[in-house]
Amino acid sequence: MTPEQRLIEQSASVAPPLQRSSSNGEAATMQNHSGTLQTQSIDCSRRRFLSGALTTAAAGPLFGTSASMLTQTDAVSPASGPKIKLGLVGCGGRGLFLSKLFKKHGGYEIHAVADYFPDVADRLGEVMGVPSGRRFSGLSGYKRVIDSAVDALVLETPPCFFPEHATAAVDAGVHVYMAKPVAVDVPGCRQVEAAAKTATQKRRVFLVDLQMPTDPVNQQVAERVRRGEAGPIGMLSTKGISGGHPDPPKTATIESRLRNNIWDNDIAIGGGHVLVFSIHSIDAGLWVVGQHPVAATGSGRICRKDPHGDARDIYSVVFEYADGLLHEHSGQHLPNGNRGDLSCHICGREGHAKVTYWGEAKFHVRGKKPFAGEVKNLYTNGAKFNIAAFYQAVVTQQYDNPTVRRAVDSTLACILGREAFSRNCRLTWDELCRENKRIELDLRGLKD
Repeated sequence: MTPEQRLIEQSASVAPPLQRSSSNGEAATMQNHSGTLQTQSIDCSRRRFLSGALTTAAAGPLFGTSASMLTQTDAVSPASGPKIKLGLVGCGGRGLFLSKLFKKHGGYEIHAVADYFPDVADRLGEVMGVPSGRRFSGLSGYKRVIDSAVDALVLETPPCFFPEHATAAVDAGVHVYMAKPVAVDVPGCRQVEAAAKTATQKRRVFLVDLQMPTDPVNQQVAERVRRGEAGPIGMLSTKGISGGHPDPPKTATIESRLRNNIWDNDIAIGGGHVLVFSIHSIDAGLWVVGQHPVAATGSGRICRKDPHGDARDIYSVVFEYADGLLHEHSGQHLPNGNRGDLSCHICGREGHAKVTYWGEAKFHVRGKKPFAGEVKNLYTNGAKFNIAAFYQAVVTQQYDNPTVRRAVDSTLACILGREAFSRNCRLTWDELCRENKRIELDLRGLKD
């Protein structure tokens, strides 16, 4: 069960045939990580990002959502459309949960599955009726899923593997449906961005499954903010509060850390809590204001008992934007009974607003009737929306892939915040990109 799912429960709250193109090369080599950092130059300027090739003509680079992939005019019923053959990589809690939603949609067939752990792949395979010959395991299981002639690959592994897996899928001419964050470091973000650009060129769909912008109440609030009804925006305030867990016993390999979301305590595997959890609210802020930060100042600490993972479980960061906007974010990942929170508050000169993962989203201008509405079951409904949007994009051949630009920028914003609060310093976006730090993961002793 993911942190989002746990918190939601606690809070009660007709188309051409599908085709695969031939492979354009082998998948990128799995990083042989050792905990060291490597750097290389990269063009990561603000101008470069805001004029990215993955933006659409109809939407700003950070406004793009899966909503633009799903319209009344192009909707194709799964009953009348083709079945998309899915390969699912990462069969744990979220992977199993999504597999059931894909099946319920009616437009998909779960054709092959893979997980590092054979028992996890077998469990999902049994539930979905996948033959044992199309259940794969080990680090290279994803390659065998791609080779099984799937139309699309669903990626639900720890984020450190996303860049390699997504690149391999696109090289093989396969559509990609991927979880967040897109990567754990800047080079990984660049690799995913390049893969998505190639997907567009090869007429393939690439969707990143972020949920807050899919909610209709959040959309209404965001639109009123963008129309200027709250006046100029002075500050964003976002929260990322969830229960935590101890680090597992240290072993000779990282195998024990690849199960049950424990990897969010390890930056090299999951990127840290800010990327795994807080990205929802930080992404919502970027989505509302349509820009990314240019600097961040932060501080963080580790409070869990007997830690040996390096991710901070308490952190605070202030992001700065080019137009003077300030954005404060606080995160907590401790099992202390504190009520979970994934929200973004928007403070304008004349009004204020809130978008959220659960609970009440609202918009209020002083002296006027406030608007408010409940965000309901977004963990499920957001995924269902994105699954439907992915299907429509594939069968109606929409290859602009509008979710990727914002997902990359939101991941980079979280990395910027993580580096600032881990180093207890101020760091600019351009400095982060020039450093281009690669976070190395030790895969020694793992099964291929």
